[in-house]
Amino acid sequence: MMKSFIQGMPKAELHVHIEGTLEPELRLRFAARNGIELPYQTADALAASYDYNDLASFLALYFDGLKVLRTERDFFELTYAYLQRVHAQNVVYAEMHFDPQAHTSRGIAFDSVINGIRGAQDEARQELGLRSRLILGLLRDMSAESAMDALEQSLAYRDWIVGVGLDSDEKGNPPVKFRDVFERARAEGYNLTMHCDHLQDNSVEHIRQCLDVIGVDRIDHGYHALDDAALLEDVRRRQVCLTFCTTSPPSNPAPRRANELKSALEHGLNVTVNTDDPAYMRGYYLNEVLLNTQQAVGLSREQLTQLARNAFRSAWITREERGEFMAALDAYVGGT
Repeated sequence: MMKSFIQGMPKAELHVHIEGTLEPELRLRFAARNGIELPYQTADALAASYDYNDLASFLALYFDGLKVLRTERDFFELTYAYLQRVHAQNVVYAEMHFDPQAHTSRGIAFDSVINGIRGAQDEARQELGLRSRLILGLLRDMSAESAMDALEQSLAYRDWIVGVGLDSDEKGNPPVKFRDVFERARAEGYNLTMHCDHLQDNSVEHIRQCLDVIGVDRIDHGYHALDDAALLEDVRRRQVCLTFCTTSPPSNPAPRRANELKSALEHGLNVTVNTDDPAYMRGYYLNEVLLNTQQAVGLSREQLTQLARNAFRSAWITREERGEFMAALDAYVGGT
């Protein structure tokens, strides 16, 4: 019953890294096409190598995977494969992070990256009716100067990008390191978000910096807002969206942070569920993540609906789009 309810519900995803949707089959195809030798011959063998136990070991896998992405065609096919997959799961809107510095630092032109992604977005809108927007992801373990350069390169595509985010290794890279970059992004009209990840040093302080120094519109992950009563109340009062990702590594089928998600809902926080980097996280896309989480902590139909509402009301879309998506969700819930 819950499985079919989740499957049919119109949904939005606000936190997915398009490079994190690089499934093993695609990675092998791109490697062969681009003349890159991989130490694995099959998709199963490649998937079996996805073994990590913390953010640092995950990022090593993630950035190693990006080496096969070389051409505009690669970025088109990567993006369209994700959009096709989530369209089949009744995702009607997606905001996708992309990390241009991870590619420009390898000699890949910013233009090749974004034109490939945008071409797939346009085709998915025309062929599937699926709407999507881009979030410029800045790498926090690179310099603030590099981030500013990426931001400036993005301005030629301002109409294609809805927001600016901060991701990668949080250790030693607090939000305030990028204060000037995000001030510029705000002045250019971008929405703002930043990752505050799980089990990182000074996470509560980093969330405070996001809110009080940077002035973000959204916080990606943000689980540690629950650790401090005053911070929790501030996040609840402001209704800042927290994009939880209750995904799990291949070695552990249990959803991570499911209990925190349920607690956040019960405290009235504006929390959503997302997939983050699904190709590296058991291949679970939004329906699988929602069902896995629901089964783990007994989320009710009303709570699942609230998660969907939170995503639509927190999406960086027009008022008309929001009304359309909310009406579709209301009609679905009322008719099932």
